[in-house]
Amino acid sequence: MTDSSWYLYMLRLPSGALYTGITTDVMRRVRQHQAGKGAKALRGKGELVLAFHCQVGDRSTALKLEYQIKQLNKKQKERLVTAPPLSLEYLLPVAKND
Repeated sequence: MTDSSWYLYMLRLPSGALYTGITTDVMRRVRQHQAGKGAKALRGKGELVLAFHCQVGDRSTALKLEYQIKQLNKKQKERLVTAPPLSLEYLLPVAKND
């Protein structure tokens, strides 16, 4: 089995809040969220808009980046949406060489 490409995405809620998630198919996941399937945090919140998405590699990397982005404050997340970087690798923890 080959490892699929994973994507990190951010959805904008009507309140202006940003929700961060990972998936192998961004548009399918957006449709699922809009239909009320998936994250309970998004159910009944109204129209969701895809604000940001990018390919991030394997599932492990996607999970690490999702965690790192969820630690960012609102201003930092908005910066990602308005001025997307070429890569999100700078958010990954630096491996320690022992």
